[in-house]
Amino acid sequence: MDNNDFNFYNNENDGYRGGFGDYTDPVPATPGPEAPNNKKPGKGFPKKIVALVLACAIVGGGAGVGGAAIYQNMNKGGTVVYEGERPKVQTVVNNNDGQPMTAEQLYAANLASCVGITVNTTVNIFGQTTTSAASGSGFVLTQDGYIVTNYHVIEDAVDDSSVTIEVSFADDTKYTAKLVGGEQDNDIAVLKIDATGLQPVTLGDSSQLVVGESVYAIGNPLGELTFTLTDGIVSALDRLITTSSQDANGNTVSTTLNVLQTNCAINPGNSGGPLFDSYGNVVGVVSAKMTQSSSGVSAEGLGFAIPINDVKDIINDLIEHGYVTGKPYMGVQVKDVSNELQNFGITAGALVSYVAEGSCAEKAGLQVNDIITAIDDTAIDSSTALTAALSSNYKAGDTATLTVIRNQQEMKLSITFDEKNEQTEAANQIQDQSNQQQQQQQSGGYYGWPFGGYSW
Repeated sequence: MDNNDFNFYNNENDGYRGGFGDYTDPVPATPGPEAPNNKKPGKGFPKKIVALVLACAIVGGGAGVGGAAIYQNMNKGGTVVYEGERPKVQTVVNNNDGQPMTAEQLYAANLASCVGITVNTTVNIFGQTTTSAASGSGFVLTQDGYIVTNYHVIEDAVDDSSVTIEVSFADDTKYTAKLVGGEQDNDIAVLKIDATGLQPVTLGDSSQLVVGESVYAIGNPLGELTFTLTDGIVSALDRLITTSSQDANGNTVSTTLNVLQTNCAINPGNSGGPLFDSYGNVVGVVSAKMTQSSSGVSAEGLGFAIPINDVKDIINDLIEHGYVTGKPYMGVQVKDVSNELQNFGITAGALVSYVAEGSCAEKAGLQVNDIITAIDDTAIDSSTALTAALSSNYKAGDTATLTVIRNQQEMKLSITFDEKNEQTEAANQIQDQSNQQQQQQQSGGYYGWPFGGYSW
């Protein structure tokens, strides 16, 4: 099935702001963290959501049952991340022996680890200053205040210091959070609040998940029905989806993610929270749901979560460095080869539209209009396939063999990947802008076609 047949929505696209009537959440009996001086009394936090029509997301925290092992890469000072263990079995049987939990037990054990996230943006409209709030979800990672959520939940705060982020707990305790770092390609961000003695989740092992096993989510649907528990099953593993959003400059930004599929109820306001297995371990971060196909066919029960194993190292890098180190970068702009061109015998693949000066792609000999059809033994039939192959299989400094079609002739190129950082991305952006100006003056050629583009 072609991923482009579906519309996947996430937080930054949502226009949901304000509240729904006079609904007030009851204050849960489960104790939360000790309140700081800036605690604000009142009803459940106002939220904004995460999508164009119906959004993405989920929340949860987990206190693991059974033995817990410390995630050593992040065990520094007061910062400790816990990883839980579970039996390596295909069938999960509910019992009271201290391993699988009932829904009631899981909710009680993890409620204090779940948070709501409100992003307050002040805008000036016709001379009038107004403040709007966008809401999502998250979970406590460490006792000393690190919080995990989706990148798209806090995206407005990435480049704008005037945007404030507020973290709310189930007992209505609120903290102002600092953005530690965000990683757009995997839709993950880490926040930090000034607190100690928090109840962290326990991270699970998403590689042990099997289709059909039970999973649970705690989230904030509609930004009003806070700390809602939903349940379902793992519907599928290793789905590849592409979501689109608008950046601060109005440009369309596409993100391709490897995700697991679940039928847990997911709605706007849930973005950024965890997905639990029945052992109380966080096995995923819910990021999107499918609402309808491009032909207008409605869909229900199709939610997607980022497997926790895919983002453990990313979270560690964000805490340690503020960005993800070692990400491979080619320094090219690539686009899909359209069906129309394929009908004329042009090979499917990732069409190179731009090559940044000084990049590893230029050093490898890549040229505009080359079509990348493979990286080593991985076939590439689209720009999204190239994105997935790079992010899943390679690091900066790795060397790979590209299979390229140039003038209908196949050739091999050796490339050693750069690291993706501000400098390499800036060089690619400058090249991109320059070539876009040239493109407007050209006719014919591959780049006159309306492809969707990706920057690598």
